[in-house]
Amino acid sequence: MFLSVKDLELRDIEFSVVVPAGVDELDHHWRQAGPLEASGRAELASATLEEIRVQGHLHAGLEGDCDRCLEPIGLVVDTPFDVNYRPARFANPDAGEVEIAKSESDIAFYDGEGIELDEVLREQMMLSLPMQRLCRKDCRGICPVCGQNRNLADCDCHVKPADDRWAALKQI
Repeated sequence: MFLSVKDLELRDIEFSVVVPAGVDELDHHWRQAGPLEASGRAELASATLEEIRVQGHLHAGLEGDCDRCLEPIGLVVDTPFDVNYRPARFANPDAGEVEIAKSESDIAFYDGEGIELDEVLREQMMLSLPMQRLCRKDCRGICPVCGQNRNLADCDCHVKPADDRWAALKQI
């Protein structure tokens, strides 16, 4: 669904979408396990700046693999969102690294005549994902010697010490 500035000048747009699993893969780590459901409202926050405000709620089930033991895990993302988009001409790419105010931390930029709702939902979903995928907090991972999942059974492997040729540099 395309959220056009011209349409938003006339009226706010209410949306309720269901994206079936498998239509849009998030990244190479997470897969959509069920439908992504989202509902909300898009409005023109400021007619003079053509700033679009999109707020709503999204819910989706995801699956992936644990970063430590590679066992399959599930995750439910159920989060509200509220983000503002300004035309790209208001961005200042030549400014370099600048500190932004807390009030501007939820502002993104768009090119053209509006924004694609699918991209907004994808972005919000990605922002809701954890940095590390773990099946549980105390996951012990895989043994680097025999490859056994340490969560399922202990092994008697001994990890060989690392190459010690650089040990003298640690004393500096």
